[in-house]
Amino acid sequence: MTVEPTPLGAPTLELRGITKRFGALTANDHIDLEVRAGEIHCLLGENGAGKSTLMNVLYGLYRAEEGEILLDGEPQSFAGPGDAMRAGIGMVHQHFMLIPVFTVAENVLLGHERELGGLSGARQKVREISQRFGFHVDPDARIEDLPVGVQQRVEIIKALSQDAKVLVFDEPTAVLTPQETDELMAIMQQLRDEGTAIVFITHKLREVRAIADRITVIRLGKVVGQASPESSTTELASMMVGRAVELTVQKNPPVLTDNALVVSNLTVLDALGQKVVNDVSFTVRGGEVLCIAGVQGNGQTELTEAILGLQHRVTGSIDLNGNELIGDSVREVLDAGVGFVPEDRKVDGLVGDFSIAENLMLDRYSGAPFVRAGTVDREERDRFAAEKLESFDIRAQGIETPVGTLSGGNQQKVVLARELGRPLALFVASQPTRGLDVGSIEFVHSQIIATRDAGIPVIVVSTELDEVVGLADRIAVMYRGGIVGIVPADTSRDTLGLMMAGERVAGAPNPEPSKGAVA
Repeated sequence: MTVEPTPLGAPTLELRGITKRFGALTANDHIDLEVRAGEIHCLLGENGAGKSTLMNVLYGLYRAEEGEILLDGEPQSFAGPGDAMRAGIGMVHQHFMLIPVFTVAENVLLGHERELGGLSGARQKVREISQRFGFHVDPDARIEDLPVGVQQRVEIIKALSQDAKVLVFDEPTAVLTPQETDELMAIMQQLRDEGTAIVFITHKLREVRAIADRITVIRLGKVVGQASPESSTTELASMMVGRAVELTVQKNPPVLTDNALVVSNLTVLDALGQKVVNDVSFTVRGGEVLCIAGVQGNGQTELTEAILGLQHRVTGSIDLNGNELIGDSVREVLDAGVGFVPEDRKVDGLVGDFSIAENLMLDRYSGAPFVRAGTVDREERDRFAAEKLESFDIRAQGIETPVGTLSGGNQQKVVLARELGRPLALFVASQPTRGLDVGSIEFVHSQIIATRDAGIPVIVVSTELDEVVGLADRIAVMYRGGIVGIVPADTSRDTLGLMMAGERVAGAPNPEPSKGAVA
């Protein structure tokens, strides 16, 4: 499966024998990489494989213990990102490095006042790059007022304003809608065609095969080989994780039970009194997965927050097995048996400075089994944490490891272990695999299906159509706060796409599951 380098001339960028250690952990182990002008070189690997660490070495954020960096054949030494940028290396980070209250031009200018000639020069540079790539970015718009996809374009403008000849995209589609992803791919192809050397860090196999010229696969800090974009997704996945991976969700037809979540005429208002969820009704029975699809920002977040008790300007009814949840506190909702995986695990699901053990009992400090007579039972806590560490395959040095040091996939496993570790009456997962690698996705999906097969009603909110189609027994599509329709899982992608754009389809909605319905 190894391919010969493409005949595109001498490498613009060479990494030779890069080794980076964090204590006893070797994040990069003698890694070699070549990237040529006019190519998109994909760096593929699981979360925690060492991809981002390698690029942070290239960008001057980390200093390698061994190895060298060459640009156009000349050795380089970067004391920080400023040195890397001046040498012609730009980076678009997964988590944007922008100041929300600053304008686009102010963010582009920051740190480059002399080179750009002040704010007027920065405005002009933004206009020039926007016109060149068709970005339509207002240099005087505040970052906090821009959609995520436009914010990413600002990151690209920042890099190009410094005449970057090597541009690194670190998991760039993790926060984008499918439409924004397509637009980004077109931008990357235009940059490639203009001669930019592009490093594309990702774990999404569909994107790799769509855009990569060459692929280098990293596993556990080492290069395990190169592959062609013509390689099958199965081959690429097995290279990533070192074993055969099941890319399709394995599940039996649902066996429905009488326990259910019934949502009736639910409306949620935002701080301005606008309807962000508008008269939504649906039922989820025990033993089925209802996936809520739609472009992000159409009320999915507010809907799940209303179920959990995080939204307070709510009318309608949320009935779980005869118990009305509207008006309940978050504590009361959790005690009613609701497990909840939030869409942003770092902000809403975990405390990064706390250990794995502390995060696993984060909302269970009020009583048994972890607290007795007002004191934490450390023996019981540690026993529970050690069991979850093993059963959920959380890869860490131990239960006292701070959660903030774990990869995204392992952080999500901690959230799942905690939420599935309580007596459940309902399980809600919002964007459960966002930013995860293929191995972690396989694990998360298996846990969701196991919960469904245990007779629990399951709601999954996802913007990933592959995930929706794979997990769902039924699919509800949201648009502008309302449900356009509820359709079977075998509904075509074209039909789902039309519904995501707001079109109603014959036969939908179908808010009630049929007894014995199959996926």
